[in-house]
Amino acid sequence: MIDLHTHTLFSDGELLPAELAQRAQVMGLEALAFTDHADMSNLELVLPRLLAAARELGRHHAMRLLAGVELTHLPPKLIGPYAAKARAMGAQIVVVHGESPVEPVAPGTNRAAIEAGVDLLAHPGLITPAECALAAEKGVMLEISSRGGHSLGNGRVALLGQRAGAALVINTDSHAPRDLIDHAFARRVGLNAGLEEEEVEQCFTRARLFVERALGVSI
Repeated sequence: MIDLHTHTLFSDGELLPAELAQRAQVMGLEALAFTDHADMSNLELVLPRLLAAARELGRHHAMRLLAGVELTHLPPKLIGPYAAKARAMGAQIVVVHGESPVEPVAPGTNRAAIEAGVDLLAHPGLITPAECALAAEKGVMLEISSRGGHSLGNGRVALLGQRAGAALVINTDSHAPRDLIDHAFARRVGLNAGLEEEEVEQCFTRARLFVERALGVSI
């Protein structure tokens, strides 16, 4: 299991990066990304600290660690500029909080994130077929989420994403210890979203390849 979407107490998570990493490693994860919520008010505060934590903790864990941000509830016109700023600051993964069926995310967020070429569009349950096709063209990963509420959109994301040939990955959006899952549970999340066994394995492979490219290592 590789989890590309988690939160620490640098936004609305419950754990320090060190405890989150330790708990994830004990559960058998191969890699984990710290991706705390960010906007124009806290990007420069959060991202350097997550990068430092991932770098230092990575020297002491067999599990691979990387750091970025989840740009959250930004007006769509600001997503491109702030995604570029996060990358310029060294973000190893740029996530955007997608149009979930359970939150009032601004319409147009999914498309703006995809057009900006972010790495991962999180829980984009209200995504359209055209947006899935654009995600496939741009290489933007679409998330199948194990998180309650956001997971209500998994069936649509899986169906439309597969039809369009978009890259799907399975993540937790963890905010607390109880949110972390192991490989077996992640597999169940994918299957219950409507993916076939082979398609679930492709989700795991895509996440692994992303981490290897981001860190320049093999896992």
